[in-house]
Amino acid sequence: MSVLFDVADHVARVTIDRPDRMNAVDQATEAELERVWTEIEGRDDIRCVVLTGAGDKAFSAGADLKSNTGLTGLEYWAQANPNGFGGIALRQSLTVPVIARVNGLALGGGFEMVLGADIVIASETAKFGLPEAKVGRLPLDGGMVALQRLIPRNIAAGLMMTGRMLSAAEAAHFGLVNAVAAPDALDAEVDAWVADVLSCAPLSVAAIKETVRSTAHLSPQDARDHKSEALVSALASEDSEEGVLAFREKRPPVWRGC
Repeated sequence: MSVLFDVADHVARVTIDRPDRMNAVDQATEAELERVWTEIEGRDDIRCVVLTGAGDKAFSAGADLKSNTGLTGLEYWAQANPNGFGGIALRQSLTVPVIARVNGLALGGGFEMVLGADIVIASETAKFGLPEAKVGRLPLDGGMVALQRLIPRNIAAGLMMTGRMLSAAEAAHFGLVNAVAAPDALDAEVDAWVADVLSCAPLSVAAIKETVRSTAHLSPQDARDHKSEALVSALASEDSEEGVLAFREKRPPVWRGC
């Protein structure tokens, strides 16, 4: 199987398992990733997702150009997954936070999957790039529309127009990466962020994710007045009372997700 998927202690771990191909994504892998994200959306026992690539060289080198899709650039664009590369780059329906564990190269669609994550933890050896223009293609699956919304426009345009790469330190400087760790400390750093996510009320986390992703184009006033189902559910939940009660009683809260 080209994608490993397991769930334990409310954490789903999704690993692209093609290290011999730098975890490049072919059609079968793309389909399996979409299936996994759909399954995660349908489960209520998952509160956090860690997305990574197998091995220590690459998170993902993007689309597997050696895979014979038989599609022209226009045909690929017309048939592109509306959820973006890997089913995650532009996905809006996933309510749980996704942590990208970037263990090496994140290029093309690999970088686009990172852009679809909510939290990014990178190894010091990680590098990020959108080199599509070097092979006569375009970063269609999220790169062109997402990158310029996360970092300064000229930096984004320069990366895409030259195919240059960002180091982990540079990505952190521009706010694309939450934390950078030595390779042998990467898992510990990821686990610390997972633990912090799990310490928070799941409905609150879901409402925060939905609001952040759906109101960025609005004025602060309009965003403040945005009333989503996720926000109302969080505010009306038993957990909202439990959190305050636990604080007053000086004990850890027991989240029920309702």
